[in-house]
Amino acid sequence: MSNINIKLKELTETVAKSYSVLHADYPKPDQAALDFQPGDVHAVLAFLKGLGFRQLSMLSCVDWIKDGQFQLVYLLFNWEAGLRLQVRTRIDRAHPVFTTITGIYPGAKYYERDVHEFFGVEFNGNPDSFKPLFLENWDDMPPMRKDFDPQAYSDRKYQAREYKTDFNTKAGEGQ
Repeated sequence: MSNINIKLKELTETVAKSYSVLHADYPKPDQAALDFQPGDVHAVLAFLKGLGFRQLSMLSCVDWIKDGQFQLVYLLFNWEAGLRLQVRTRIDRAHPVFTTITGIYPGAKYYERDVHEFFGVEFNGNPDSFKPLFLENWDDMPPMRKDFDPQAYSDRKYQAREYKTDFNTKAGEGQ
């Protein structure tokens, strides 16, 4: 932690004075990862936007299948300070619903759409999150969930075929 940017450490302390930080981690000298309860995320994001984190660079999702949870990871960037911040929270995997953050970061509507499509998380307040973005005519569980079986899906959807070339061998062998 000795290589941590002093501005980032001060920022983390400022956030911790107003909100309950469950865990703080510093994956890189210019980046912090802060964990919050789901009910605090919207207030924290609005607070951070006011502190200069005006860019939502990405929203990602992690499937913690053994814990029965999804982790939503909001990646923020502060251009003036050159700092990156992850705001993370966990939600129930069996009932993955979270309120949209589009009122804070309007561009989140596309990221929420992506997370809905690939993990099945519903974002209340974002009607666009239900529109297919990449998986047109998809008729199975979201494919990035750890319990999705791509082999079973392929076997069910596509006709089995025999290949003449074995691509698992080195060039020139077995042909």
